[in-house]
Amino acid sequence: MIMIKNKQEIEYMRISNKIVALVLDELGDMIKPGISAYELNVRAEEIIASQMASAAFKGYQMDDLDPYEYSICASVNEEIVHGYSTKDKVLKDGDIIGIDVGVEKNGFFGDGARTFVSGTVSDEIQHLLENTQLALIRAIEMCRAGNRVGDISAVIEETADQAGLYVADWLTGHGIGRTLHEDPIVSNVGKSGTGPLLKPGMTIAIEPMFNLGTSKTVEKEWVFYTMDGSPSAHFEHTVLITESEPEILTRSSHE
Repeated sequence: MIMIKNKQEIEYMRISNKIVALVLDELGDMIKPGISAYELNVRAEEIIASQMASAAFKGYQMDDLDPYEYSICASVNEEIVHGYSTKDKVLKDGDIIGIDVGVEKNGFFGDGARTFVSGTVSDEIQHLLENTQLALIRAIEMCRAGNRVGDISAVIEETADQAGLYVADWLTGHGIGRTLHEDPIVSNVGKSGTGPLLKPGMTIAIEPMFNLGTSKTVEKEWVFYTMDGSPSAHFEHTVLITESEPEILTRSSHE
């Protein structure tokens, strides 16, 4: 069931997602060769606690997997999503790292992700990042009352095709609100004019995940990898459907 948020619930969504943006802004400034995913996770926990909020991912339960151990997902290079924030995951020059942050406050959730560069990367990887982010920008433009979820999916798929990149199999965006994952599913492939109607008060997390070499994925416990070991990029915003322009709830303070 798709939940329509009222005025107070929307304000709570703004608060939670602003914290997500705050965490991503600060962690982004920390990215450099030599830093570990563990250090990033520790800092994220400090920021979230300072805002009197909770990390939504830590302890998250899915299927028969053990509860997720970390407060952020830190996915490096061929890791698509749900990467672990371990001490031995130390960034090198030329790495990319996707950081996904989830926050709960006042009973409402925020969710966002960005992929950052460690040092200097190749033109090929820069192309991957720029076009994954472009897909998110174009998808947000579709987030208008009267459009359909398939319009979002179609423009993401089209952007990948035009750039010669691959949409990661099985991984999608989602509704978000009182729970981290709500209806509707927001696929990264699809046909325009299909799917649920977008209405004011809906909040959805849009998250294109593009791979450089293949759409095929491999899942090992929580972590999804590209099957061929090629790099993957991930960008995500939580967006509010309004009567007019879409409102990006996880917008960076740097923008």
